[in-house]
Amino acid sequence: MEGVGGDTASMASPVQQQAHEAWRLYQYYLDKTTPYAMYRWIGTLVIAAIYCLRVYYVQGFYIISYALGIYILNLLIGFLSPLVDPELEASDGPMLPTKGSDEFKPFIRRLPEFKFWYSMTKAFSIAFAMTFFSFFDVPVFWPILLCYWIVLFVLTMRRQITHMIKYKYIPFSLGKQKYGGKSSSSTSGGRSD
Repeated sequence: MEGVGGDTASMASPVQQQAHEAWRLYQYYLDKTTPYAMYRWIGTLVIAAIYCLRVYYVQGFYIISYALGIYILNLLIGFLSPLVDPELEASDGPMLPTKGSDEFKPFIRRLPEFKFWYSMTKAFSIAFAMTFFSFFDVPVFWPILLCYWIVLFVLTMRRQITHMIKYKYIPFSLGKQKYGGKSSSSTSGGRSD
């Protein structure tokens, strides 16, 4: 008796099987891009440039660009924010040191770099696809949207930078720190020339 009980769950239609295989292949190649951050970001910049050229060429879709800008600003805030905000909650997990005598705890982002890149790339791709449908081209006076977005960006970044200064964290690693060790005058053996 085929198809009785739990066997029906494992019997997927050929369309579902093909979709699952396509998703697995997509995920496989997406996972292979993980160590190549610079190339991923270059690809995203190319997609963003293509989108900007499309909007410039069509002279429209400013509301999509505005929504895209707000979404990217939201992603940026998540990327620059710590996982555990010291203002909001006291946690047993890793927290940012607030004094010089505190133990070092690494900066853990609320939105990891890979998810930031992936979300930003998807957003530009979706926005690009939306520019091919005329019902998304809502007539707006774009300078007002641009001014409003700039004010929103400046206020949000000012608040974020104030938060970084208050809790003394930098959300970027600039490579391995180099320590001076012994100074060059102490290695010469005290001999003066």
